Amino acid sequence: MPPTANAAALIRHTVLLRPAIITTAFSKTFPMTTSRAVSRSCTVIPKVTSRTMASSCSSSSKGGLEKLPSSPVRLLRTTSSVRLWRRPHLLDHRTVALVPTMGALHSGHLSLIRRAARENHHVVVSIYVNPAQFGISEDLDSYPQTWDSDVAQLVKLDRELADDGDNLGRISAVFAPSTKEMYPGGFPGQEVDSKGSFVTITPVGELLEGRTRPTFFRGVATVCMKLFNVVQPERVYFGQKDVQQTVVIKRLVRDFLMPIEVVVGRTERDEKDGLALSSRNVYLGERRRQQATVLYRALRAAEGEYKKGGRKREGILRAAEGVVEGVKREEEGKGVEERVRFEVDYISLADPDTMEEIEEVDPARGGILSGAIKMLPVEKAREGEDLGHSGGPAVRLIDNIILEPEGGKEE
Repeated sequence: MPPTANAAALIRHTVLLRPAIITTAFSKTFPMTTSRAVSRSCTVIPKVTSRTMASSCSSSSKGGLEKLPSSPVRLLRTTSSVRLWRRPHLLDHRTVALVPTMGALHSGHLSLIRRAARENHHVVVSIYVNPAQFGISEDLDSYPQTWDSDVAQLVKLDRELADDGDNLGRISAVFAPSTKEMYPGGFPGQEVDSKGSFVTITPVGELLEGRTRPTFFRGVATVCMKLFNVVQPERVYFGQKDVQQTVVIKRLVRDFLMPIEVVVGRTERDEKDGLALSSRNVYLGERRRQQATVLYRALRAAEGEYKKGGRKREGILRAAEGVVEGVKREEEGKGVEERVRFEVDYISLADPDTMEEIEEVDPARGGILSGAIKMLPVEKAREGEDLGHSGGPAVRLIDNIILEPEGGKEE
């Protein structure tokens, strides 16, 4: 072959790299290459048993394709089934979005799905409780497992999206894999020194949340890399509540040259008191729930200092610390059947791109106020008191506020 022919072949290979990767995955089992042929060949999706899925929560359509009950939304449990579903949309130039979740869906998740449906032809929602992002002593075993409720919310939301003419797409599939599917070489463990295939993003993954939870961002980056490879989305959607996570994901996509846009949706909050919505809020119970807003109130006080012209770290964080200390004194004055105890892990003023601590906010760039507190278990329960999910264990809450640059958001 002449040199010019070699060059042309190389260019064709480069341009078609993404489809070629997907084609390779199916060339042995599914030799047909047209969209229609691939669709016809997909007749049975193997079912993988998981503790998060009840058999009554899915229905089969004609041809054995598993779907959510009374819904056109496909239920995909394996990597091969997702890739088979994905290929026709790639060939037809239809955009696919991914909204990764660990289940226990709330309004924050639904808000991300709605936005994804407005901006893409197809939306995939993943539901997978990833053990790699839990430490050995963390709440993996008690993490809320709400498959029935999650499915019901997704089916209802998909119907709403179908009736809304402003949407480009709707929920097309739910990817709900098992740990065996996500870690085909075997789950490597939750220890800091575990051996296995991991993705680590440093130094940002070692700061703040990473100091307290040293395996957390390793687990997040690893599972997101896997999900991105499986689904091959054009866009992925994350909430601002986990602001450090969004910085990690953006760095992951940038450093590994992934053709994916990371979209960050605003934090969804309780309309009454502003508590950031979180799957872990179910642990709080009524008493601790009343004081769970202490972190948000502290961050709001610090934001107020910035809006009044404060730029120095000391003055901004002093405002937050004043709120925290005031609530602590108030609670310490109550009896054991009334008071709420909590510990502050950190309150941070950081660079918006690196999460490194800063001594002064550059008004042209803004900053990130964030914090984490641990709500300790109730010391003595009142008779009949609701302590929360799983008996009300210690629960770690995080929150953040973006200090906007002067003149609006930084591009």
